Amino acid sequence: MNGYFGSYAVVAVMLAIGVAIFAGALLVNRLLRPSHPTPEKLLTYECGVDPVGEGWAQSQIRYYVFTYLYVVFAVDAVFLFPWATVFAAPGFGMTTLVEMFVFLAFIAIGILYAWRKRVLAWT
Repeated sequence: MNGYFGSYAVVAVMLAIGVAIFAGALLVNRLLRPSHPTPEKLLTYECGVDPVGEGWAQSQIRYYVFTYLYVVFAVDAVFLFPWATVFAAPGFGMTTLVEMFVFLAFIAIGILYAWRKRVLAWT
């Protein structure tokens, strides 16, 4: 297993072993578990309340916008931590600083846009 493709073969073998263990666990679970379906067990369960009416419900679009803004802030935080470590490395100071301010400018423009559209208002 030497050479260029040797390391890929090791990865493929490890992947096959992982898939076999996962599939084996699912198979053993299916063989050992009891299966006694009843109408009560097949009924949709939501927080201890029996379902009434249809399953259709509308939700406000602003909740999706809040989720999107959270993702933007999370990505911002993910990029800020590595930036802080690279900033201290010799030779990367000014370039890294400019790149981060460009990134923060894009984030600020997005937040400003959301604020102008009154998306950040909770009610």
